[in-house]
Amino acid sequence: MAGKNKKKKDAGAGVLATNRKASHDFQIMEKIEAGIILTGTEVKSVKQGHVSIQEGYIHIDDHLEAWLVGATIQPYDHGNVFNHSQTRERKLLLHHKEIARLFSKTREKGLTIVPLKIYLVRGKIKVRIGLAKGKNVVDKRDTLRKREADRDSQRAMRNHNQR
Repeated sequence: MAGKNKKKKDAGAGVLATNRKASHDFQIMEKIEAGIILTGTEVKSVKQGHVSIQEGYIHIDDHLEAWLVGATIQPYDHGNVFNHSQTRERKLLLHHKEIARLFSKTREKGLTIVPLKIYLVRGKIKVRIGLAKGKNVVDKRDTLRKREADRDSQRAMRNHNQR
């Protein structure tokens, strides 16, 4: 009976880094989970939260390999001369069919692939990536206006319920 009450771990449970700028600058069409190849000192540094994916993007090369480019992982505090480079490209682990599908969508429709968050799943570091379409200034304003209206309605309901 002890095994029945176990809860499934959510992807947001061990979030190490998020890319807030992605949801502001892009309209996310599809989200995919990918593994990432890291060195030992990178793993330790990421688990401490010393990672930034704000400027990162995903590049798919001609050999159909996906790479995380522009993400910064700070050097490990207790590392030595074999510490990693901060901004090196890191290979993502995806199925070949997924990479081929993403590659064709980015070539045909002018979409891009951005990292959304880095998190832990059962001790493994995963990257949530999103197939995204760039927003123009009008779309960004509409998003901000909608968010403001939602906040105002929530505030009004909260104030009405307190009376």
